[in-house]
Amino acid sequence: MSRELRLVSWNVNGLRAVMKKDPSFTDVVEATNADVFAIQETKLQEGQIALDLPGYYQTWSYAERKGYSGTAVFSREEPLRVINHIGAPAADDEGRVCALEFPSYWFVDVYTPNAQNELARIDTRLAWDAAYREFLCGLAAKKPVVTCGDFNVAHNEIDLKNPGPNRGNAGFSDEERESFTRLLDAGFTDTFRARHPDLAGAYSWWSYRFNARKNNAGWRIDYFLVSNDIADRVTRASILSEVYGSDHCPVELTISL
Repeated sequence: MSRELRLVSWNVNGLRAVMKKDPSFTDVVEATNADVFAIQETKLQEGQIALDLPGYYQTWSYAERKGYSGTAVFSREEPLRVINHIGAPAADDEGRVCALEFPSYWFVDVYTPNAQNELARIDTRLAWDAAYREFLCGLAAKKPVVTCGDFNVAHNEIDLKNPGPNRGNAGFSDEERESFTRLLDAGFTDTFRARHPDLAGAYSWWSYRFNARKNNAGWRIDYFLVSNDIADRVTRASILSEVYGSDHCPVELTISL
């Protein structure tokens, strides 16, 4: 029997910093009352934070490098299995994946490598994308997949405020956009765009510079994707732009599984 699940994803850009803000991270989790709450860029090592989240199982993936990257998932249900590596050698030690198996689906939290200024890390990025696509397809062959996180790409011009000047830059290069298209073509649906095909001005990340958030000069680079075979079970896909504390805001998905 299916039930409606509320899923939230947020790049916190340093969990310890967000814990000190008002509202704190735990306040946000409590307010959303999500069944699964995924985060990216935790920027910490095991034992560096004691997070009190009653009612949630905590699943962490740490980068070997201190103060860098990292993902975590907090779930009401205990996962059957957890995977933290996808076989992408260049970035597999950076804590970028938390994949949790539940009885009826896989939930996969990802923090995709940034291509960096002048696309200095584009080869690593594209190798990661290929490995991640293969990883997800392998999971989806067994049961439906929900994947979320910071994919570090604005897919189409509608997904960022200033597409013209940013064409070719990290996050809006032709290579990254085509790679994201290949992921969707492999059997996945961008849930927000599927439900809001023509909605402009909907962003999840804003630079800390130039009053970008105040002026809503942002990018939509945080996503919930689902296997095509469960896309019709999505009841809501939204961006929680009223939540502050990071340069990203949370994104949310409601789905019957």
